[in-house]
This record gives sequence, structure tokens and C-alpha cells, in this order.
Amino acid sequence: MTYILPILGVLLSFLFVYFVKPQKKENFKLLLAFSGAFLLALTLFELFPEVYEHTNSKTVGLFVMLGILLQIFLEFFSKGAEHGHVHAKNDTKKFPWLLFISLSIHSILEGVPIEHNHTMLYGILIHKIPIAIILSIFLLGSKLKLTNAIFFISLFAIMTPIGSYISANFELAPKYFAMLNALVIGIFLHISTVILFESSEGHKFNLRKVAVIILGIVIAYML
Repeated sequence: MTYILPILGVLLSFLFVYFVKPQKKENFKLLLAFSGAFLLALTLFELFPEVYEHTNSKTVGLFVMLGILLQIFLEFFSKGAEHGHVHAKNDTKKFPWLLFISLSIHSILEGVPIEHNHTMLYGILIHKIPIAIILSIFLLGSKLKLTNAIFFISLFAIMTPIGSYISANFELAPKYFAMLNALVIGIFLHISTVILFESSEGHKFNLRKVAVIILGIVIAYML
């Protein structure tokens, strides 16, 4: 399930977009808000306590900050696709390699903690579904050939399982694995908080969004 669920989540999201053809990414903001709260809560409940067991707090803090900086760097190329932003339209038939490479690095890293903390699988899955839907809307609405769009989304689907496979088969000392997890925590913190801040348009109170955010936190706590 560690390998199958992330792949199924992305591919089924692509098929949903292909057949249903939703036009507005804004319709998925509630799902994004839920996924952001769920991922943030699981990061705090599951990953943070683990990394502090195996290395000192300053090292953890350093690698968390490096993770945040890495995600900021990746977003120069992905334009924020990791948290539901694909601003530009692809008006050429060229394969979007920069977008693909940055998303792949992000996805491989997010697969690392899954092998040793299966609860995080649900957080990453809930995070990937709205992102895959929005990314699929972009790909299918662009001038890319359908075969290229399928190629893109298929490769994107297997990147998280690749990260989990690497984590499972390349044994690291607990100290170094904790550093790598702290790096991933920084990535998750950046993505989830951006999603939550952007989910409140104009900083107006929105009861539905507050409700799904609370729901995401409660479900994460109960897992």
C-alpha cells in the first residue's frame, strides 16, 4: 500500500479531470485547505517527536530551515504547483521539464518518511490528490499532446514511491535519517502553511474553510 496508494491517488485524479473536465481550480480550495491542515497536523504529531529522539534540537532546527529554503528554491521552477498554484498557461508544446524536475525532487523527498511512519502515508496522499487534480487541469488545458500529459503525470505518480523505496533499501544511521526527516519537515511546514494562509481570501472569515481545517486537524490527531 505504501507504493500503490500514492500512484493510484495521482492517476485517478488525472482520470477524474480527463472525464469530468472541471474548469475552475478555485472549486478545490476547500479540499486544499483540508489537505494543508491535515498534512501540517500529521507533521507536528508524528514527525517532529521522532526527529528529536535521535539528534540535538539545534541540528533539527537547522535542517528544518534548510527544508523550508529548499522548497522556496524549488518553487522558483514549479511556480508553487506543490500547493495548488500553476499560474502560467503552457502555450507551447514543449515538455515542462523545469516543472517536472522540481515536482519530482519534492515528491521523492516526501516519500522518505512514509516507509518508517505509515501514518504519514495518509497525509501525503490527501496532499497529493488536490495537487494532482490542479496539475491535471493545467496539463490537459495546455497545448501539450495527450501522450506527453499522460507521460508527465505517470512519472509524477511514481516519484513518491521511489522516495519510499530508497528510504527502505538504503539504511542510514538514526542520526542521519533524523536529519533527512527534518529536511522533509521543513518542506511540509512551508507547503502546508502556504496552503492555509492562501485559503483565506482577503483574510476574511470563512466558516466552511475553518470547519474543514479543524476537521483535518482532528482526523490527524485521531490517527
